[in-house]
Amino acid sequence: MKAFIIMLSLLVSGIGAKAQENYATSLIPKELLSYASAVVRNEEVNIEVKDLDNTFYHVKKAITVLNKNGVREASIVLEDDKTNILKGVKGLIYNEFGKPIGKFSESDFEKTDYVNGFSLFEDTKIKHYTPTISEYPYTVTYEYTTKSKQSLFFDAWEPNSSTGVAVEKSTFVFSCKPDFNIRYKELNMPSKVVTGTNKDKENTYTWQLTNLKAIKSEPYSPNDNKYLSCVKIAPEKFNYLGVSGSFDNWNQMGKWVYDKLLVSRGGLPSSTADRMKQLTEGITDPKLKAKKIYEYMQDKTHYISVQVGIGGFQPFLASDVDQQNYGDCKALVNYTQALLKTVNIDSYYCLVKADAPKQSPLVDFASMDQFNHIILCLPFKNDTTFLECTSQKIPFGFLGDFTDDRLVLACTPQGGKLLHTTQYKPQNNLQQCKANFAINADGTLSGDMVTNFKGLQYDNRSFLAEEAPKEQVKMLQRIYAINNLEIDKYDFKLDKSVQPMLTETIKLNARDYGSNNNGKIDFLVNATNRKTNTPHEVRNRHYDLYINSGFIDEDEVTYTLPKDYHVDLRPANITINKPFGSFSMSTAVIGDQLIYKRKLQITDGTYSKEMYQEFVDFYQSVSETDNTNVTLVKNN
Repeated sequence: MKAFIIMLSLLVSGIGAKAQENYATSLIPKELLSYASAVVRNEEVNIEVKDLDNTFYHVKKAITVLNKNGVREASIVLEDDKTNILKGVKGLIYNEFGKPIGKFSESDFEKTDYVNGFSLFEDTKIKHYTPTISEYPYTVTYEYTTKSKQSLFFDAWEPNSSTGVAVEKSTFVFSCKPDFNIRYKELNMPSKVVTGTNKDKENTYTWQLTNLKAIKSEPYSPNDNKYLSCVKIAPEKFNYLGVSGSFDNWNQMGKWVYDKLLVSRGGLPSSTADRMKQLTEGITDPKLKAKKIYEYMQDKTHYISVQVGIGGFQPFLASDVDQQNYGDCKALVNYTQALLKTVNIDSYYCLVKADAPKQSPLVDFASMDQFNHIILCLPFKNDTTFLECTSQKIPFGFLGDFTDDRLVLACTPQGGKLLHTTQYKPQNNLQQCKANFAINADGTLSGDMVTNFKGLQYDNRSFLAEEAPKEQVKMLQRIYAINNLEIDKYDFKLDKSVQPMLTETIKLNARDYGSNNNGKIDFLVNATNRKTNTPHEVRNRHYDLYINSGFIDEDEVTYTLPKDYHVDLRPANITINKPFGSFSMSTAVIGDQLIYKRKLQITDGTYSKEMYQEFVDFYQSVSETDNTNVTLVKNN
């Protein structure tokens, strides 16, 4: 009897052990399925710092993909290069019933360079793998170990890495020797750290999340660091590929970057220095001098991914760039800085988090992992100017929405300081169109229009100005929603002054723009700039309304009416004013002309979530007005 009880106990415990590895989708708690496209079933992330140049990452993860929106969560991206040595990658794939249907290993990963055209980490090699499963749901489990030869920065722990991801259980353990001091930052964490020691007498910091519901994706939401859970860790002392250092604030970090990575990297041949002086001879305004040198740099160099240097952080020597005529973001900024120095113009090497939406480093937490790009700052008195050095076409002093309106870390001999990049206000981001069209009795539209693009709207056409002529015509026909559009003549004029502007001039015609039926001609009153896509409604919204960039669109179109026709119906004038923007439209008939005016202004900023429905209604009103008709009737 006793033996039977022992056997039964072993059987039950065995079943329990198996149950822990059962990834049947039906076992996911129902409350975690709401808004979820993927569910982290179990995750264990262990970072162990053995020495300043010896860090181990041990990762185990099981994630269930519920639908196609969750596929990216099953993608595995791993670093494998001279700094990070990857080993022991293996994984399994299960169907919805928890039955294994496939496996993979490191040989199934594709290896590529980390190249995105701007990143600090251009010399990083990555391996990536995405399961090719077409039937949902399915579960992917995997584990791997990475040895990193540095302790400067550590991967952040992000248990719910994006919206639509629920978490059954995720655990993060950071362990290190007692003399390895760290700082950590908890963002949107429902539970706090638990500290202790392990069997190796190392200090341990443990975070754990269980039954975390998925966050619903909502359009026009603030940056995800406002609501996704995250833990960041930064060391007090570190080593990065033989370069040691320490910092615990932004001033000290900027000082380390300057002293260890930038000093003695800006030397140039005397012939180049002499050429810069000749190039700027007779120019007394320092800003115009800088513009001349910047445009020289643009003409001389081109961007290229760089696979050497101290990780992703130290730039090429300026003299090498001068000779070879290429570099990555670090190298081109360092080179431009060196060129400016030859004519006694000081500048700052600045670390920035690039791309939209805007994102700034945490003011109270200094760490290297909060940046992905380098730009240059010219601290002219009362006229601070920032330069993007990786583009051969961008105007001097113009950043666009790539790095505008955010904090950057300027690295100076005195230390680091947080600066704010250029903010482009709505009135600076202006698109102005003036057109003169004729409507013929057969419905043909013909005429000319001139559109100016300023501020952030400069980029609405700058990319097009570089295309081949045939491609330009095709793109313009897609941009302007005019059926049967034929472009007879067009021109782009780029003004690359400190306040850049692009002017687009088009001569066009379009048959059947208006429909003629029994003596009546109907046509859309807005031929130039219609709003067709509008924000969709969101019930029970959780997050504030966030508008990343503001702008103003102004359109004035004069239609010359066909002989013997008059305006019978036209849209009513409208004016809407809201905290986040305004809209107005009017029409007037003067003689044989119909004059249409439209103005749309959107003001960037954060607004209460209760205002989101007003925002949707506002854009729907704009769209409805943009798509209204004018009816012409033939005179008796």
